[in-house]
Amino acid sequence: QVQLVESGGGLVQPGGSLRLSCAASGSIRRTYAMGWYRQAPGKQRDLVAKITSGNSINYADSVKGRFTISRDNAKNTVYLQMDSLEPEDTAVYYCNADLESSILGIRRDYWGQGTQVTVSS
Repeated sequence: QVQLVESGGGLVQPGGSLRLSCAASGSIRRTYAMGWYRQAPGKQRDLVAKITSGNSINYADSVKGRFTISRDNAKNTVYLQMDSLEPEDTAVYYCNADLESSILGIRRDYWGQGTQVTVSS
């Protein structure tokens, strides 16, 4: 089947940087948009950044100028470079991919298991 595996979360001080990676693997026919969402305790899951297969990008207003999303289509991998991190960025970050499975022949959203990002001094 299809699996999304995230890496790169952790604890960082305010003003620091982290880089998240998410690799999609398995029976993939085609990958469309990929992105990152985050969910803080007691809050809903919100979009952080998304990048289409044509490299069209959109960011949440709260991360514009600080976060950069990119992708490697050959590796079915999406990255999130997070700079100037703030305590308000603390959350579980989830990778999302809109892709078509070659086995099921169905296009749908897939999610990673989530990676914790904590910004604290």
